[in-house]
Amino acid sequence: MKVHTQALHFSADRKLLEFIEKKLGKLTQLFDRIIDADVILKLENSGQVKDKIAEVKITLPGSVLYVKESNKTFEASIDGATATLKRQLIKYKERKSSR
Repeated sequence: MKVHTQALHFSADRKLLEFIEKKLGKLTQLFDRIIDADVILKLENSGQVKDKIAEVKITLPGSVLYVKESNKTFEASIDGATATLKRQLIKYKERKSSR
């Protein structure tokens, strides 16, 4: 699986990029036919709090899964997004096997 990471309005450090690849790489244990993953990292200034937003789009054969997660840190956003993607992948596999 190829992971494309894009950071808007800032530059992501190597440690964060490796964390993202490691977390998304674990999804291949659930479903090994994932084509690629697109990750967009954004900073949102809403008042005094700066939220970190992670948008993850996973391309599967014949389908696309999309998650948008917001949290105080990018690591927490990616953790939440991967947890949601795991649930979506399990649902996707159940639908495919029932047909």
